Amino acid sequence: MTADLLHEVDTLNARLKAYPLPASLRASIEADWEVSQTYNSNAIEGNTLSLAETKAVLLDGVTVSGHPLREHLEAVNHREAWRLMRRMAAQPAPLSEDDVLALHRTILTGIQSDDAGVYRRDRVRVVGSSRIFPNPLKVPDLMGELIADLNTQASEVHPVILAARAHYGLVAVHPFIDGNGRTARLLMNLLLIRAGYPPALIPVTGRAEYYAALEEANGGNLAPFEALVTGRVLASVRDLLAVVGDGEEESGPGS
Repeated sequence: MTADLLHEVDTLNARLKAYPLPASLRASIEADWEVSQTYNSNAIEGNTLSLAETKAVLLDGVTVSGHPLREHLEAVNHREAWRLMRRMAAQPAPLSEDDVLALHRTILTGIQSDDAGVYRRDRVRVVGSSRIFPNPLKVPDLMGELIADLNTQASEVHPVILAARAHYGLVAVHPFIDGNGRTARLLMNLLLIRAGYPPALIPVTGRAEYYAALEEANGGNLAPFEALVTGRVLASVRDLLAVVGDGEEESGPGS
C-alpha cells in the first residue's frame, strides 16, 4: 500500500511542479502553512487555542482572554521555528544535530529556557506509551547515530520514507524533556521540503491514528507510520493541485 501511495505522491508532485506559482499565491500558501501547522502541532500537545485564535495571535499579535501566556508563546515560538525550518530547508547541507537543537531551542525559548536546545538530563515516561526511553546519558550518542544514519539513508530510501523515519527516530530517542513531538514534526517537514515535497500536516483530528501508528512503530512495525506520513504528503499535494486549478484528482486515502 505504501508503495502505491508513494507512486501517486511522485506522479502528482511532478504535475504540481509544472505550475509556476505567482509570488502572491506562494506567500498566501506559506502564511496558511504557518498558521495551520502551528495550530495542529501545538493542539496535538494539548494547547487549547483554536485555529481562529492561533491565527489572531500570529497575524494580529493579540492575546486571547482565558488562555495562559504559555499557550501564546507556544504559538509564536512554533511560527518562528517553522520559519527557521524553512530557511534550513532552502540549504542543501546534510542534516546536523545543530539543526535539531536550533529548532528545539526556538520552540522552548521563554517557556522552558533552561531546557531549550539542550538534551534532557532526566529519565522520561510518556503516558499511554509502552516505550521505555533511553537513559539520558545515552542521548547524545544516540542522536549522533540517528543523524548519521539519516544522512546515509538520504541516498538510499525515498525522501518521504526518510522523513517518516526521522520523525519516529527522534521521538524514539526522546532527547528533550519537552517539545519532542513538535521538533519531530518540524524535522520531518524539513526533510520533505528540502527534497521538493510539500509539508505533511498531522491534524489534531487525527491524533488517535497518529499515536496508534507511533505505538506500532514502538513495537517494531514502522510500516503504518510510514503509510500515515505518505498519506499526509499526498493530501498536501492534492490540496496544492486544487489551489492551482488542477482538480482532476478525486479524494483518496491521503485526504
